[in-house]
Amino acid sequence: MQGLRQIWNGGGSTLGAWLSVPSTVTAEATARAGFDYVCIDTQHGAIDYSDAVPMIQAIALGGSRPVVRVPWNEPGVIGKALDAGAHGVIVPMVNSVAEAEAAVKACRYAPAGARSYGPAIAAQRVDGAYVEWAHDNVTVIPMIETAQAVEQLDAILAVAGIDAIYVGPADLSLTLGLPPGNNDDAPSFAEALTTIANGCQRAGVVAGIHASAALAGRRAEMGFRMITVSTDLIALTAALRSDVASAREAVPGRPGAPRS
Repeated sequence: MQGLRQIWNGGGSTLGAWLSVPSTVTAEATARAGFDYVCIDTQHGAIDYSDAVPMIQAIALGGSRPVVRVPWNEPGVIGKALDAGAHGVIVPMVNSVAEAEAAVKACRYAPAGARSYGPAIAAQRVDGAYVEWAHDNVTVIPMIETAQAVEQLDAILAVAGIDAIYVGPADLSLTLGLPPGNNDDAPSFAEALTTIANGCQRAGVVAGIHASAALAGRRAEMGFRMITVSTDLIALTAALRSDVASAREAVPGRPGAPRS
């Protein structure tokens, strides 16, 4: 299987899913649905490290590429996610060159970085030497999700070793004085996304973003090539609500229903 970096280097785009529910069953099912990557959210979801390890295994079993959003830009948690078999890490709240350099350093072995060697789990899934595999495949993905980060964008993108950046629309919106979420009708939000996409293209860094299936086409047109289009809990809730609504319309005489 090609790594994310190889797809991007070939000019391709990747579509992904997001997991916040600690379940190997849903992790494998999501991977088997055909997403290019599946991200395990250990920052805001209900997923601990002990959950993430078997979920990474389930994603690999399902035929996709496991990515982990770590809780923070801290070398210990980044190293443990990679040692568990993550193909890359999404690092939240990277607002400066120093923070971007720290994220890269935590992901790379010497001499390019300072990651400690001990991929006891990850190395079992790699043909050949893990260090070489990691050098070629582990993706470093800092999050650009604040107005401060946008102001520092060009300097952050110039940091060697960054494969992609990932926009968090909710936090970006909050720092722009907007409600959390996608605010495409707000000029400041649209301008920030355009600035990020254009900056990434100039720097040769992949632009990534948290989106939805409905927004995927628009984001791709803007220049984003790593697009998360589905989230487990949101998709599950929407499907359940749709099913119960359809059933309530079809079943007469249910409790509380008007009688004809």
